[in-house]
Amino acid sequence: MTKQTTVVVPPLLVDEPSLARAWAKATLHVMDHSGLEISPLVLSVTGFQEDGTPHESSELRSALDTLLLAEGHRSIDDVAFTIFPQRIWQIAQGDRKKLFSYYRDAFPRYQAMNRRNNKRGLYFERLTQFGRGPCDGNQLEWILSQFNGRKGVRRSMFQAAVFDPERDHVSDAQLEFPCMQHVSFEPTKNGLVINAFYATQQLFIKAYGNYLGISHLGSFMAKEMGTTLNRMNVIVGVAKFEGIGKTDPRLAPILKIARELFASTSELKLSPALSQSIALPKEGAA
Repeated sequence: MTKQTTVVVPPLLVDEPSLARAWAKATLHVMDHSGLEISPLVLSVTGFQEDGTPHESSELRSALDTLLLAEGHRSIDDVAFTIFPQRIWQIAQGDRKKLFSYYRDAFPRYQAMNRRNNKRGLYFERLTQFGRGPCDGNQLEWILSQFNGRKGVRRSMFQAAVFDPERDHVSDAQLEFPCMQHVSFEPTKNGLVINAFYATQQLFIKAYGNYLGISHLGSFMAKEMGTTLNRMNVIVGVAKFEGIGKTDPRLAPILKIARELFASTSELKLSPALSQSIALPKEGAA
């Protein structure tokens, strides 16, 4: 094992009223500092609309999508779909039993369409077809049935696992799935808070789609709990900027739009979450 040369930085907290601003702030932090990683990243988003839709920048999303597709990566919508199938939810017209049924029937086709990326499963599949546990492994249905079925339910019940040691503790050098370990839901008087926990996350390749998918999942759970989505928190052990070089000129339009999102403020403020310092690999470190 080779030793990594590191620089010391504080953990990073991003707290924004817009999904676009949150992604932009985390990405600009990497651009404006040495290194390719943030460790850890705590990203929090509020300001959801009444239907649970997050505030976005169509210009930023379009520019990012264009580059992602040009590089052969999944689109933002496709990444979001792995966490919550928004299109199927719309077809189900607000009926969660139909949502679960339609997804279960369609999942083998999704796997076959992209065997390389989907062979180990998808996030929503793990959340609703874990393979064991109550409700035939449908963890979301279990949470909702307990929440809606009785009062005084312990708060620790509202969590669902993605990572499964039986399937995911393997010796492969790289693993496409899963990076998100689990999610939890916290009903409050102001609405539902969804928390997602990642061991690692790819800032350029998947983070925007991850955030969109988590917000869709939170919106769905909030509706089924009779409330609205208030906040999304994403806790990432290591957020990595990879898949494209920081100095690649094709990033310039995206970064320009990202900086313009903060043009009305005096400065781009990034808050350290803790005073504790941790090690951050320098750019180019494996």
